Amino acid sequence: MRESLAFVSSQNMAFTDSMKPTELSTDKKGIQRKNWRNKIRFLLKSNSSQSIVHQMKNRSYRPTADDTHQWAQSLDKLLSHKYGKAAFCIFLKSEFCEENIEFWTACEDFRTLTSHKELASKANSIYEEFIKSEAPKEINLDFHAKNAIAQSLHEPNSDSFLAAQRKVYSLMENNSYPRFIYSDLYKELCAAARGRGQAH
Repeated sequence: MRESLAFVSSQNMAFTDSMKPTELSTDKKGIQRKNWRNKIRFLLKSNSSQSIVHQMKNRSYRPTADDTHQWAQSLDKLLSHKYGKAAFCIFLKSEFCEENIEFWTACEDFRTLTSHKELASKANSIYEEFIKSEAPKEINLDFHAKNAIAQSLHEPNSDSFLAAQRKVYSLMENNSYPRFIYSDLYKELCAAARGRGQAH
């Protein structure tokens, strides 16, 4: 099995080596563009905000050209628009880093809680899901940040996750957000908002 894999990969390398770099990048772009629609359809099936995205596809709910233009102005504007946020979720799923937006959203919800009992319960579930080592949706935080959160679980308050939330926001703002704005997904959404690029 290993030998056949080695053979296949060497064949692939030989194929790509014989192509000019420009041909290779053009070919890759073409493949990416074709894959986007399938990727979006696949992600819609497994997306937690499926109903929102379904509405987004529906003409009467589609974001306007002004909405999509505003999404490119800042991450804050993108996240404050529910369809923009849903589109960003889909994009992050395609990059396998949707835990960042899910954690950020959980923190936003957490900060609206007032009762101590609710705060304690939600703080524990956020810690279990996103913070502790080997958590199912573990986010990228250093040991000190994780430790500070673990300590705060004894007496959680609305700011318990604020420092971690800011780190994750900064990570999305500097990495994923610029890629989203230059992605084919965003371009398709802009075209759809302008009334073009629709399937007739």
